[in-house]
Amino acid sequence: MAFSKQNRKGTFSGIIFVAIFAAAATMMSNIEVIKVMGISPLVIGIVMGIFYANTLHNQIPSEWGTGITFSGKKILRFAIVFYGFRITFQQIAEVGMDGFMVSLIMLSTTFLLGTYLGVKIFKMDRDTSMLTAAGASVCGAAAVLATEPVLKAEEHKTAIAVSMVVLFGTISMFLYPVLYATIIEPATGFLHMSTQEFGIYVGGTIHEVAQVVAVPASIAGAPIDMANSAVIVKMTRVIMIAPLLIVLGIYLSYEAKNSGATADGIKLVIPWFAVYFIGMAGFNSLGIVPQNIVDIINEIDTFLLTMAMTALGMGTIFSKFRGLGLAPVYTALSMFIWLVVGGFIVTKVVVSIF
Repeated sequence: MAFSKQNRKGTFSGIIFVAIFAAAATMMSNIEVIKVMGISPLVIGIVMGIFYANTLHNQIPSEWGTGITFSGKKILRFAIVFYGFRITFQQIAEVGMDGFMVSLIMLSTTFLLGTYLGVKIFKMDRDTSMLTAAGASVCGAAAVLATEPVLKAEEHKTAIAVSMVVLFGTISMFLYPVLYATIIEPATGFLHMSTQEFGIYVGGTIHEVAQVVAVPASIAGAPIDMANSAVIVKMTRVIMIAPLLIVLGIYLSYEAKNSGATADGIKLVIPWFAVYFIGMAGFNSLGIVPQNIVDIINEIDTFLLTMAMTALGMGTIFSKFRGLGLAPVYTALSMFIWLVVGGFIVTKVVVSIF
């Protein structure tokens, strides 16, 4: 047990050690050039953790390992629950049925496509494929983190998925403003969209929340309805992580049964932290907690997520990557093409219907 009498000191030391790394990652994320690029402290944290794991990991007492593991498992679940304070049901209702349907269609098709291609076409293991698909289809690194406990995946697989999110999410952040300026802009583009449509397209297809915010901000003269639509649609995708994980848990139990596991070995995997996440979003929707307190909670929650990501990075050894080759890149690239091209088509069709 992490906090048993013999492990307590090492656990606390390990947690403090991870917190120091997370604090450094947070400070680095506030550097202007990094902030402009939309790189979150979560991403910086896992990079720092991976660097430590492959250089200095033998330099600390082994007893600290329980604290690092606690940060990557228990603190993670706690942070995902309080991620619900970033969302209200009123925001989701505000975007309308077209925004909701774009979110639902793009999340489900991207997750299924990424999992299928990763496992069947590019011959990756199931966990890496699903983690990579979750990051692309829902909300980037946070979705990878939330999916990891359901799959009980190894740390290096989580790191691979996060790296794919970072790579193609960053490309998206620079690509979409160019697309808007050249072929989508309402007045001149031959594939024109209204500014609100483009906002739905951005929110329904780009990986990270920070990147979704950055795209409208980087378009000169972008109206407020573009930014609002993008963010609200994105947060709709974020809340869908909960039903996705519940369905995934049911699927894993069904798969275990069909694989010949004994009845005693079959256990329905319900990610309760995802259920609590919905409950927290519902509580936040009541407007009981003042906004300044909600902002503080979100800052603390981001720090806890950074701790969890850093801890996962600390368990990532490069030697475990051998054998995967370029399969993760091919899988993530395929999903990226679907998000950009398929997402445009889905947005145009859905908006025309609703």
